[in-house]
Amino acid sequence: MMDKIPVVAVVGPTASGKTALAVEIALKLGGEVISADSMQIYRRMDIATAKPDEEETKGVRHHLIDFLDPGESFSVARFCELAREAIADIRNRGKLPVIAGGTGLYVESLLGNTQFYDAEVDPAFRAQITAELEEKGIDKMIDHIRGFDPDTAERLSIERNPKRIIRAVEVYRSTGITPTEMNARQKSDVSPYNAVKIGLTAADREYLYERINRRVDIMIEKGLLAEAEEFYKSKAGETASAAIGYKELLPYIKGELPLEVCTANLKRATRRYAKRQLTWFNRDKAINWFNTDELSFDEILAGSLDIIKKGFSNE
Repeated sequence: MMDKIPVVAVVGPTASGKTALAVEIALKLGGEVISADSMQIYRRMDIATAKPDEEETKGVRHHLIDFLDPGESFSVARFCELAREAIADIRNRGKLPVIAGGTGLYVESLLGNTQFYDAEVDPAFRAQITAELEEKGIDKMIDHIRGFDPDTAERLSIERNPKRIIRAVEVYRSTGITPTEMNARQKSDVSPYNAVKIGLTAADREYLYERINRRVDIMIEKGLLAEAEEFYKSKAGETASAAIGYKELLPYIKGELPLEVCTANLKRATRRYAKRQLTWFNRDKAINWFNTDELSFDEILAGSLDIIKKGFSNE
């Protein structure tokens, strides 16, 4: 561990309090926060992504937030590249990198030191697979993937990300190599990071869901509807358009459904997303979990600091 860079990661589902805990850890230990949220990277997508404001960041510098236009695409490979640069910069200035976010693939790829290799993309071939997905639907395409790569199918059944489903089929059909095997080839044997992982969850799932419901209500009060209307005028890119918070309100914007129905749909979509996040993170046995419905924030902070101290004690 002597030559590894110490990193703290605060993970968990949406509305669990990751930002607040990451900020306090950074304040206590002289750190800076690196966001691992696939949507907070975009400018002007503030309310829908629960992007922290100045009051919430408490003067702690945040990296990889609010730097990309919604029309631009982004990838896990690009995230890892930028996050590695940010970690090196933070460490070189004598500070502690604190990763905070709920995009599990980002956190896993970064801390696991996954190496990404560019592959040729045939637009016509990808369009063919995209059309196949639109015709068959997500569930049938995942069943198809299960036939040649059960592990990837299981992961995609959690994510349900059309872009990654298309990519999985594309990789296998174009190379004959399963995505699982491709990922294994990309995994580095050694990570440069000594990562201590803190997870926030709730013993009672309904407690978390109620926090999500309240957050959506607050978002509506803050002006989420106006933000969504502007978003759809901006010709956002494919990645940004996947954000929960806009597409659920589109039927209201179009005059097709009342606002209360769209709000209820948004709450349901966010709860389902939180469930998928928990399923993803529960795979990682290195995460030290805290139940936010059983402990106060101060107790969680104190427990986290103790775990971090022990995790870095061998340096």
